[in-house]
Amino acid sequence: MAKNFCAATFLVCYFSAAASFAADLPSYKAPPPPPPPMMTWTGFYVGLNAGGTWGQSSSANLSSFALFNDPLWFQGNAFASSAWGAVPTSNASGFIGGGQIGYNWQFGGSFLTGVEADIQGIAASSGRSNVTGVAFNALTGAMAMTTTDVSKRLDYLGTVRGRLGYLVTPTLLAYGTGGLAYGGVGLNASQFSFDTGAFFGAGIGNTTFSNTLVGWTAGGGVEWMFMPGWSAKGEYLYYDLGSTTNNLAPVAGLANVFNLPPGSIGYAYASNVSSRYNGHIVRAGVNYHFNWGSSALPGF
Repeated sequence: MAKNFCAATFLVCYFSAAASFAADLPSYKAPPPPPPPMMTWTGFYVGLNAGGTWGQSSSANLSSFALFNDPLWFQGNAFASSAWGAVPTSNASGFIGGGQIGYNWQFGGSFLTGVEADIQGIAASSGRSNVTGVAFNALTGAMAMTTTDVSKRLDYLGTVRGRLGYLVTPTLLAYGTGGLAYGGVGLNASQFSFDTGAFFGAGIGNTTFSNTLVGWTAGGGVEWMFMPGWSAKGEYLYYDLGSTTNNLAPVAGLANVFNLPPGSIGYAYASNVSSRYNGHIVRAGVNYHFNWGSSALPGF
């Protein structure tokens, strides 16, 4: 009996001491998981866009002057007066579509700056327009008449722009943009002159221009990061590529009523045809962002 009591007492003391020793040991906790990467718009992106464009200037301006002005034979003044004014033209309205590439840099938490380059083809109607001018020829008592036919086109349009924006929310960006614009343009003009008394032969002149013009653009838009690495945007741009001026000089022969050889010069005048290429773009687009080492959206 005494032995059993001693054994029980020993066991109680042993386990009490073990528990006390264990309580004095430092506790071990697993390290917390690393925080998720910070959301950022910083990085390169590429994308596609499509929309509509319409030109603001829808006319070409004519100015003409006589090359020969002899009072008897060279009736340049009358015909030049009939080739003066404005000719309505196509305003390069139509579908526009292409692609863009750029880089964003997010700073100060909610601010963003970057650069974007894009190029678009334009599917626009390029109809021709014409106007006929009339002037009185005092020498012959007849009317000098000139019909001017003009067409212009915009084949493609590209920009290289800076962007500066503010993150309204971590996934919604509002921005302004502006920079260089360039585009492939074309202009064709022809003139046909005659007089109602048939004293002079018909005068015909033509000019064609095709080149790349460089100007400026400005606008703004919004962009929404709707899933990891992907964003959609809506954008408005105004562009101005400047103006072109082309020259043409119709020359006509005298009619045989003056007993001169066919093909003799009867009048000659020169015309300047100028047109401006500017307009508006409204488009939507989608971008894929190469956000290496960062999260494109919080929580993803």
